[in-house]
Amino acid sequence: MTTIPPVETRVQILPEWTDLNGHMNVAWYVLAFDRATDTFYDALGIGWSYLEREQRSLFTLAMNVDYVREVFAGNTVRVVSRLVDHDRKRLHYFHQMFHAADGWLAATSEIVAIHVAMATRRSTPFSDDTATRLAAMQAAHSALPPAPQLGRKLGIERSEAKPRAIDDPELPEGR
Repeated sequence: MTTIPPVETRVQILPEWTDLNGHMNVAWYVLAFDRATDTFYDALGIGWSYLEREQRSLFTLAMNVDYVREVFAGNTVRVVSRLVDHDRKRLHYFHQMFHAADGWLAATSEIVAIHVAMATRRSTPFSDDTATRLAAMQAAHSALPPAPQLGRKLGIERSEAKPRAIDDPELPEGR
């Protein structure tokens, strides 16, 4: 099997990306992950030059972002991107954002995107060449250790399995 490493992108956290809490604001995490997506798509041959040449692109259908640890202005992060799955028209990929100097995990982003013909703005299958590249990358990346955040369900985890009484003070008013 061909070894295709995960794709890496480095991003410098700018002062204007911070909020009143003093850390990077949630909107800028998405921007940093979007820059990593651009690098990832370029590695797959489906980046902005592909859009210009083939008049096809990818649109994001869904995204989960997990904020694990704060990053601050002046930090550099390293985003590692891997292909989790694909079919004829869709990609499922995963980004992990690490503090570049210290190596700890700062955030993750899981994305599903769809391949679109720009003339019709409707989904369209990948070309055979692109499908071959996707299959090779997916095979290589499937050997990577799974990330705990990958495929998670968004919700509030409950540690207690027993039902709560209607007059439980921890329940919202009127419940």
